[in-house]
Amino acid sequence: MKQFTGYLLDLDGTMYRGTERIDAGKRLVDRLADAGIPYLFVTNNSSKTPEQIAEKLQEMEIKAEPSQVMTSAEACASYLKRKHGELNVYAIGEHGLLTALESEGHTRVSEKADAVVMGIDRQLTYEKLADACLQVRNGAKFVSTNADKAVPTERGMLPGNGSLTSVVHVSTGVEPLFIGKPEAIIMEEAMKRLGTDPSLTVMVGDNYETDIMAGMRAGIATLLVFSGFTRPEDRAWQVKRPDFTVTTLDDWSV
Repeated sequence: MKQFTGYLLDLDGTMYRGTERIDAGKRLVDRLADAGIPYLFVTNNSSKTPEQIAEKLQEMEIKAEPSQVMTSAEACASYLKRKHGELNVYAIGEHGLLTALESEGHTRVSEKADAVVMGIDRQLTYEKLADACLQVRNGAKFVSTNADKAVPTERGMLPGNGSLTSVVHVSTGVEPLFIGKPEAIIMEEAMKRLGTDPSLTVMVGDNYETDIMAGMRAGIATLLVFSGFTRPEDRAWQVKRPDFTVTTLDDWSV
């Protein structure tokens, strides 16, 4: 089995299920920490800050510092600054996205925006969507943190950011640039922070359609674990196979 010097780790379905820790995920992190192998948690969650996500992991006794978490909001803000500099941004989103944009020097505006950036917003209104459409029609870049159509909650599957983003897309006819998994952009931003050789870095996740496809698109190795979304009997992952599969992360040696 190939020895990797850097790990990108999914969260929901890999480290935990909602509020329940996946013990094998914790044990993998323990092995990485003991071996001194760098790791970074990568999530499509744009509503939370790295500090909030690290705190949740710490409460589950999973070793994590805020610097070891990259959200789709952070990747989005970083990517925009790297490509276009500090921008005037019309933002739809929650605390995690607004904080990430501010930390990268972007300025939130209500008009004459250089870019419209959309993340999950559970207080979304018609007026926010209308303003976003007007800004895009006026030439603002259209960027979305992630394309998740639905998100799992205690109530069941609820609309995800991809569903909200589609309103602006359908109204304006402008395709958004998605940042989060399964796109390669979030992987590239994550690897910049991790600082490891991409040929020796592996993406670990439970969702073939997001985690594994993101790793494939970024050209890094992938490890699919059957602890969450994707099941062993699912056909998709068998057509274009990940580099490695395990039933549990306890089966993986670092």
